[in-house]
Amino acid sequence: MTPKMRTAAFAAAALLAGATAHAQTITAKFGLATLNDAQHVWVQEYAAMLEKDSGGRIKAEVYPASQLGTIPRMIEQTQFGSIQMWAGPPEFLYGVDPRFELLTAPGLFKSLDQTNKVLQDPEFATAFKAIGEKKGLVGVGLFITGPSAFVLHKPITKYEELAGLKIRVLASPMQVDPVRALGASPVPMSLGEVLPALQQGTLDGVMGSAPVFEPLGYVDAVKFYIDTQHEMVTSTSMISAKWLRGLPADLQKIVIEDGKKEDAAIYATSKAKLEASFVNWKKGGGQVLTFSPAEQARMMALLGPITDKVVDAHPDEKPMYELLKAALQRALQ
Repeated sequence: MTPKMRTAAFAAAALLAGATAHAQTITAKFGLATLNDAQHVWVQEYAAMLEKDSGGRIKAEVYPASQLGTIPRMIEQTQFGSIQMWAGPPEFLYGVDPRFELLTAPGLFKSLDQTNKVLQDPEFATAFKAIGEKKGLVGVGLFITGPSAFVLHKPITKYEELAGLKIRVLASPMQVDPVRALGASPVPMSLGEVLPALQQGTLDGVMGSAPVFEPLGYVDAVKFYIDTQHEMVTSTSMISAKWLRGLPADLQKIVIEDGKKEDAAIYATSKAKLEASFVNWKKGGGQVLTFSPAEQARMMALLGPITDKVVDAHPDEKPMYELLKAALQRALQ
C-alpha cells in the first residue's frame, strides 16, 4: 500500500470511528417508587420521547416500584450519577434543600386545575426545578398526582379521631407538623416499607393520595380512605447533573425540553388516574369517606396557619414561597 493509500485508509477509518461513536446508544436508568400511577406514566412517556427525539442516541430504562432501591438511595444514586433520574414527591428532597417542601403546604391549593396552572407557571417552575442544581440534581419534571388524604384501619368522622394514631408521612415539617397538629404521631418512612407496616399493624394509617395507594394494593391492608384534600401531592423528576453535563449540547437541550413537553401532557392522565383509583378502591372492598363541610372547615382552620409558621422558621424558604404565592395568584386570573 502506498503512503497516499495508507493516508486515505486512515482517514476513512477515522471517519467510520467518529460515525460509530456518534451513533452509540447512551443508556439511562430512571427509577421511582410507585407503580401504574401518573408518575410512572410520566417517566415512561418521557423515556419514549427521549429515544424518539434523540434519534435513538438515548435509551432510557424505567424501573418502578423501588426496583433500584429505597427513595433516599435512588436520590443519592442520581446525585452521584450511577442512575440518571429519580421521580417522586419533592418533599423527599427536603434533606437536599428545605425549599422542596413548599408544595405540600396545607390549604395551599384549592383545585386540581389551579395546582396544574401553578406547576406549569414558567417563572415558578423554572425556579423550583433549579433548587437542587448545586447538589447534583436538575429538575426536568413538575406535575400533579392528586389531593392528599388518609388511609386508615378504622373509619373516622372528625379529625380528633386521629389522636394517637401512627401515620406515615414524608420527612419534612410541612408533612410532620400538620399530622402532629391533628393529634396523630407522624412516622417518616420510605414508600417500600409502608405496606408491610400496615399489614403488621405497626402503622395505623398513611397520608398520601389515592393514585399511589390503589395501584400498590393498600386496600388489601386498610379499607378506609378519608378524602380530606388538605394538601396536594405533586411529583418532580430529577436528572443527574453529572450525567446531563456529560451529554452533547444538543442532547442536553432535548433532555430539558422533553421534560417540559411531558409536564404539559400528563395532566389529563393525572386526572384519569385519580378518578380510576377511587373506582378501583371501592371495587377492592374499600370505602371512601369525607368529613362534613363544617368538620372540613374546622380542620382547615387548624392547619391553615402552619405554612407561615414553617416558612418563618426557615427564612431561606421565603423567596421561593413568595414566587409560589405569586404563581397562585396568576393561576386564579
